[in-house]
Amino acid sequence: MVRLTICVGCEGGKALAARLKETMDDVEVVHAGCLQVCARSAGMAAQAEGRATYVFGGLSEADADDIARFVAAYRVEPKGWIADARPLRRLRHCLVARVPAMP
Repeated sequence: MVRLTICVGCEGGKALAARLKETMDDVEVVHAGCLQVCARSAGMAAQAEGRATYVFGGLSEADADDIARFVAAYRVEPKGWIADARPLRRLRHCLVARVPAMP
């Protein structure tokens, strides 16, 4: 299961979380008070067991389609490590951090 943690303390975070819950029933969308990407709000972290963790900033509900593309790519790449982010469109420019999965 892919978990998307959305910073609802950020401007636009609540709207983004609501949009993702409406459109992506195959992921877990959870709220966080703060992801410390305040300079690039709204923030989102993507995680799954045995996979890399991604942190994005500067998102809005308009990014829901690109987030869906990310989730699809994340699921098929070994350990969630997306080597070519070009298909993710604008989302690739919103990446703040990519942390390898724990061994």
